[in-house]
Amino acid sequence: MRVLLVDDEEELVSTLAERLAMRGITASWVTGYRAALDLVEHESFDIALLDVRLPEMNGLELKRLLEVKRPSMKFIFLTGHGSEEDFNACSAESGKQFYLIKPVQIEVLMAKLNEIFQP
Repeated sequence: MRVLLVDDEEELVSTLAERLAMRGITASWVTGYRAALDLVEHESFDIALLDVRLPEMNGLELKRLLEVKRPSMKFIFLTGHGSEEDFNACSAESGKQFYLIKPVQIEVLMAKLNEIFQP
């Protein structure tokens, strides 16, 4: 499984990538939408974890652009705000089960990844 992490909090995504790697999951991370779009041009990912509130472009808009490049990619949204507005927008976009509030516990993330990719 290949995971793309996109969040403007570098410490968060680098730490999540390390923790996923310790569990045998290949993870790449970037801190902005442009870097995410560039990376997806050259690499294939099974799933992207997107911060809902990125600078310059929100995670929902980024999801739509990534889907054009990689239609089979799955998505989980992350937010540190946990607002009802974010929850409703993400729920409408991809289902409530694909929305996590930061700080993300690695066990919760692993459970969601396993849930999404169960046969």
